[in-house]
Amino acid sequence: MKDDIITLAHGGGGIRTQQLLEDIVFAQMDTPARLDDSACIAMEAGIMAMTTDSYVVSPCFFPGGDIGRLAACGTINDLAMQGARPTHISLALILEEGTLIADVRRAIESFLSVCKKNGVILATGDTKVVEHGKGNGIFINTTGIGSVLPDVDVYVGNARPGDSVIVSGTIGDHGIAILSSRKEMGIKTSLNSDVASLWFMVEQLLSEAPLVHCLRDPTRGGIAAALCDIASASQVGIRFTEQAVPTLAQVDGACDLLGLDVFSVANEGKALIVCSPEDEQKALAVLRNHPLGTNASVIGTIVQEHPGMVVCETRLGGERIVDMPSGENLPRIC
Repeated sequence: MKDDIITLAHGGGGIRTQQLLEDIVFAQMDTPARLDDSACIAMEAGIMAMTTDSYVVSPCFFPGGDIGRLAACGTINDLAMQGARPTHISLALILEEGTLIADVRRAIESFLSVCKKNGVILATGDTKVVEHGKGNGIFINTTGIGSVLPDVDVYVGNARPGDSVIVSGTIGDHGIAILSSRKEMGIKTSLNSDVASLWFMVEQLLSEAPLVHCLRDPTRGGIAAALCDIASASQVGIRFTEQAVPTLAQVDGACDLLGLDVFSVANEGKALIVCSPEDEQKALAVLRNHPLGTNASVIGTIVQEHPGMVVCETRLGGERIVDMPSGENLPRIC
């Protein structure tokens, strides 16, 4: 039985740790890197981007993805939002004693599959095991490194009055898919998480619509948090129209049932794009011609008025201020 589950010995740094890594990580890599305690990386001339993130999603396996796919895509997307081509990633596992090794292998397979498709090298990693009851099966921490594309300058404080605000597709899919997979929530949907790597779509976008000023992936806190971040960092106002924001009927229904604001629900495969109005149609064309952007929509504009504030024009013709979410309304969502 112990051969099928994670034991404390797997986190001891000895033979069992090495056997586990050889079985679930190295065996799935085409050309395993040296994977020392640290990595030496030859960098191209230019600007390097780096990000770090931790993944504690519950459950670890959910409709449309798992914690391994989420960790790889989330890290790659954070780099992509800086206009950076992802090149290297680290993988740190925190495993709970008693977790099925088959589940760990499945998550790592998903992680490495995303890395391979995006040309990302697994450079280093770590493994720890905590006692049964003190974890969640699998936690993952990553650090990603990428190279910013030449002549690209996208960042959260770069939005300008007159710019268009675009969302690359339907919002709230990931958050509601996770909630519907939790039995205690008592809701059922056929939704899949939207978890996906956005790098190739973003690369094409920046090539064909060079007047993109800001990119943001609306993960925790949804588009509400992302738009508030942009408004605050750029010291501009943002106005958007509720009717223009694409959502799926099942997402709307679940939000109504649970009393959630869809604007605050997490996404893991969508981007907010702020670009010059000159490039609005170019950006839309690129997005809608990509499988991950078929439902892209212009949802609003950047304005000089009310700097730091986001205002939504509602379906009923009124207006409401969209605040930064004050807490974690959907815990363990990523």
